[in-house]
Parts: sequence; C-alpha cells; structure tokens
Amino acid sequence: MGKSRKVIITCAVTGAVHTPSMSEYLPVTPAEIAEQSIAAAEAGASVLHLHVRDPEDGRPSPDPTVFEQFMPQIAANTDAIINITTGGSTRMTLDERLAYPLVAQPELCSLNMGSMNFAFHRAGRGVQQ
Repeated sequence: MGKSRKVIITCAVTGAVHTPSMSEYLPVTPAEIAEQSIAAAEAGASVLHLHVRDPEDGRPSPDPTVFEQFMPQIAANTDAIINITTGGSTRMTLDERLAYPLVAQPELCSLNMGSMNFAFHRAGRGVQQ
C-alpha cells in the first residue's frame, strides 16, 4: 500500500447525450464550455473531452466555428490534453464529425465505431420539448 498510483482523470465537460433540460449546469455556450473546462483542469482533470453545443438551443453541433470560440482560451489556460470528439450525434455525417478535428489536429480524438447503444429511457424522462 506504500506505492502511489498515477491516475488520469478525463472530464467530458458537455457530455454527449445530455440536454439542457436535464441539468441547468450543462455548459452550452462557448463561454460556459471554456469556463467549465478550465475549472475541470484546475480541479485535476488531465484530459478534457470536448463536444460543441449549438449556443442557441444546446443541441450537439459539429460546427468548427463554435469550437474556435472556446478552444484557444482552454489551450492557453490549461495544461490538459484536449480531446476533440468525433461523436456528437447519431445524425451527424462522418464529414461533419471530422470537420474540426481535421483542421485543429488535436492531441487526442475520440473514435466512435459501430453501434452506439445508449440507453435513453431514463434520460428521456428529463427531456422537455
């Protein structure tokens, strides 16, 4: 028990399947995503797994221009490894999923392969239309 163990903490700041109606704490705007990402790194996260949200309604978005509204701030204010998602929505095309990672060339990318069997039944109870 005398050995110390190294731990890697990854924080998926916006989550993937979460919606703003599920939690008032879900960051949606680029400013909120930057603020919570920096706070997660300061709290000990060494990897920041980042998705983009449409700032208007919180839907997952692959828009590179939205990524650019928070990525420089996060990179300048943390030593965390930035992990850009290639996920986001089952409705996004491969080209949409890769749009920002191909431009940004991040240190780490997620890779979603095959079926994404999310169990939405409980999460769906919190969704308000």
